[in-house]
Amino acid sequence: MTAKTKPKPLFLGIDTGGTYTDAVLWSETEGPQEGPNKGKVLAKAKALTTRHDLAVGISGAVDAVLQKAGTDPADIKLVSMSTTLATNALVEGQGGRVALVMIGFSEGDLARDGLKAALGTDPVVFCPGGHDVHGNAAKLDLSGLEAALPELGASVSGFAVCAYFATRNPAHEIAARELIRDKSGLPVTSSHELSAKLGGPRRALTTLLNARLISMIDRLVAATEGFLEARNIAAPLMVVRGDGALVSAAFARQRPIETILSGPAASLVGARHMTGLDNAVVSDIGGTTTDVAVLDGGRPRLDPEGATVGGFRTMVEAVAMRTFGLGGDSEVALEDGALNPKILLGPRRLVPLALAGMAHGDGLDHGA
Repeated sequence: MTAKTKPKPLFLGIDTGGTYTDAVLWSETEGPQEGPNKGKVLAKAKALTTRHDLAVGISGAVDAVLQKAGTDPADIKLVSMSTTLATNALVEGQGGRVALVMIGFSEGDLARDGLKAALGTDPVVFCPGGHDVHGNAAKLDLSGLEAALPELGASVSGFAVCAYFATRNPAHEIAARELIRDKSGLPVTSSHELSAKLGGPRRALTTLLNARLISMIDRLVAATEGFLEARNIAAPLMVVRGDGALVSAAFARQRPIETILSGPAASLVGARHMTGLDNAVVSDIGGTTTDVAVLDGGRPRLDPEGATVGGFRTMVEAVAMRTFGLGGDSEVALEDGALNPKILLGPRRLVPLALAGMAHGDGLDHGA
């Protein structure tokens, strides 16, 4: 009787981009066991990202990988997910409508660090309060916020709270957060939870963008967890952060802004593993964006000033990278210019007709 072979631990990687969802099954114990290319890719697959139901694209890619490898899902010990959904949402100006609560700030502070442009038509509430550089408190008055909550709660998907010098004393942010949660039940992002750096308006900007992304990343994580459970994959789900590190799915749900540039960060780590190069320029061209970053001494070079995405400089620690709203599916248009029209590229993404034909062939008008 042949002894049963001990199952080899496998790792499942998923990348959900704006256009495609990719899946890879990787074994650390097969393939080369020495040098930078240790391990082996057992199978890889690609499926269209389905924004209306992310689980469809995820299942298409992962099921194909499992079928190609012929492996038992129970052998998978870790699932790692990267995504450009957060990055693409900021580049394309998408995300949920949120209310910004500014404590101890004035309306003039909106003009700093691009905060007013990022806010757009979303509502903002100013409340007296905040702290000084030593952590001493001004008098907090949340009555205006409390009065506005019934109307705001019916028109937004979440709240972003930023108090003056909350990095020294977060008490006023916490008080506002608890009031909002109690009265509305909606998600609340507090600035002191995202960054300990000084610079109130930019911290408010980062908080605002995080609040906009919560529902989107929550849907992605929920779809992935639901699929894994349906396939009896009991491995923990981890998410790639913008600096290339792995964080728990629960962390990513609360702080989705940390996942901006996670797709390209994963590409940097992958490029290092595949080439063995310590110093290189890596270009990640997706369907929606093109990202350029640098490997420096075998590690992703980080941006000390914070990640810049969609024209906004955040306080998120991430790879030093430039993101352009130009990818394989970017719209190409001609600007009216008489005899010398200008070609405009992006940032809007269009689905190629060939892909539409593949998915809805029977519905296309072949005579058009």
